[in-house]
Amino acid sequence: MKGLSDLVSGGLAGRSVLVRSDLNVPLEAGEITDAGRIEASVPTLRALAEAGARVVVTAHLGRPGGQPDLEHSLGPVAARLASLLGREVQLAQDVVGSSAATLAAALTDGDVLLLENVRFDPRETSGDDAERGALADALVALVSSAGTDPAFVSDGFGVVHRKQASVYDVATRLPAYAGGLVEAETEVLRRLTDDPVRPYAVVLGGSKVSDKIGVIEALAPKVDGLFIGGGMCFTFLAAQGHGVGDSLLQPEMLDTCRDLLSRFGDKIYLPVDVVVAEAFAPDAPIRTVPANEIPDGWKGLDIGPATVERFAQGLGQARTIFWNGPMGVFEMAAFAGGTRGVAEAIAKVTEDEGAFSVVGGGDSAAAVRSLEIGEERFSHISTGGGASLEQLEGAVLPGLAVLENGAVS
Repeated sequence: MKGLSDLVSGGLAGRSVLVRSDLNVPLEAGEITDAGRIEASVPTLRALAEAGARVVVTAHLGRPGGQPDLEHSLGPVAARLASLLGREVQLAQDVVGSSAATLAAALTDGDVLLLENVRFDPRETSGDDAERGALADALVALVSSAGTDPAFVSDGFGVVHRKQASVYDVATRLPAYAGGLVEAETEVLRRLTDDPVRPYAVVLGGSKVSDKIGVIEALAPKVDGLFIGGGMCFTFLAAQGHGVGDSLLQPEMLDTCRDLLSRFGDKIYLPVDVVVAEAFAPDAPIRTVPANEIPDGWKGLDIGPATVERFAQGLGQARTIFWNGPMGVFEMAAFAGGTRGVAEAIAKVTEDEGAFSVVGGGDSAAAVRSLEIGEERFSHISTGGGASLEQLEGAVLPGLAVLENGAVS
């Protein structure tokens, strides 16, 4: 797999480069609430622009349903990206239409053009190869008009598990390179899967067991400790025969959880206490109860302090840690203690013992930033999300496979 240095070392003055970035950040009332993915995309874009490339960036935001939607415009992203890059970022008003064509043709060395949300075009996510190919051809024609000898840089690791036009199909049509972010993420995941330094601990949270079952099945035989919190823990607790009140529960996953507990129960750490509330609201009455004594009508919304202490003791022995998913509803102060406590425990063993720690998934990374834990206290903050989980499961990721081996069936 060729990387960014291979492309830059050849000289880029006058050349055009199409970059697939991951700029899918959360917005509230048009304001970016967590710019982590934009910040992670900057080094590759800066390297290309400073090398004299004429840079055309394509990315998506949310799920606009294959049509233009002002709520999902990349306008706020363009402004933040320009601020971080320290140079103008032009924003096309369409994906491959007249606005994009005019702006691309006028690019000069070092210029950066951001195309509008690529998912405004339904061909981006089409299951039809010909439809995706037509959009890929349009993107190639667009970047070809911007400069000579065009190339493609894949730098959105969070989308490499998708066989989409701007991720996969363009890589079959242009000389393709992995961006710095994709190279870094790939190396981190290699360290987690090939020969991790032991003890190896995995911390999983989030809402549903079904979202994480693949990675649990793949990693449980390989890890020394599997720590489970978040909404998904209540299905495990129910599988042990405990009542969970009105907590999130997936009845269809109970047998799966029982099977996992029977096979890997000596490695699985579950909460011993939980923070419960009468309602899903920041001002609802709350209490902390043993995990096997959740009252009827109450909802579990965070792991409790005794669980944090138990998890911290186990994590303190680890030398490799992968964390994906918050321990509770960290957006509400009353239910942020579990996520904060586990994050602090991981940061401490990273700082004090040199453990290799990876924070994976948008929610976990957002929690680190919003709770002001300090990103520098972890070895790596991943932007991969679902792509990271699929890689850990051993799945073939089309956007990586095409960089390594060319087109795949």
